[in-house]
Amino acid sequence: MLEQFLWVIFPYIVLTIFIGGHIWRYQYDQFGWTSKSSEVLEKKQLRLGSLMFHWGILFVFVGHVMGILIPESVYTTLGITEETYHLIALAGGIPAGLAALIGLLILIRRRATIKRVRVTSSRGDWIALLFLAIVIASGLSSTLLNVDSRGFDYRTTIGPWFRSVLLFHPDPSYMETVPVWFKIHILAALGIFAVWPFTRLVHVFSFPLRYLRRSYVVYRKRTPKQAEQPYNIH
Repeated sequence: MLEQFLWVIFPYIVLTIFIGGHIWRYQYDQFGWTSKSSEVLEKKQLRLGSLMFHWGILFVFVGHVMGILIPESVYTTLGITEETYHLIALAGGIPAGLAALIGLLILIRRRATIKRVRVTSSRGDWIALLFLAIVIASGLSSTLLNVDSRGFDYRTTIGPWFRSVLLFHPDPSYMETVPVWFKIHILAALGIFAVWPFTRLVHVFSFPLRYLRRSYVVYRKRTPKQAEQPYNIH
């Protein structure tokens, strides 16, 4: 019964909250839809932590797409053996995971130790950082604990399960042999997707496309001379 809830019902609860929460947030809190940058309060640690975190998480995301969304049969067709794929995954996943984790720890330390940043932090900021730390740490631990593969291949278990959920034909039997540390990582990831719409993480879906087609803004100097010419800034 618990397995049915965790791998069939819970993912759709999270998906409903994720989609519905973003719609609600956009409708009723557009002014809060922002990354709430605190760069003006402190720049040095923010620059280092943010760069490491964002670049690390970008490569982690690409790795998850390659391992979870792309079926194993595709790699077999391309002539990529399980051993080769595993080595590539480790060579790329471990450095990316470490970079993301170190960057996140820098950002957490910055937010906790710099008073000007700490007093402007909301509960949502801390929730987002906490869930990110759990997801990244559990994912990195799963990779390190599975460093020799140990007969477990997530491409034939977690991957098919995840795709079955996306296709609305969930099959929890794929998760029966999945090691507990991978299950913890998946549940932590579902947790962060559940709180995502209510934190600053919504800024991931913000793209300044309207800027490309907005009208010019005309600025005039406030002087008593009416002969001052306006200048345009786009």
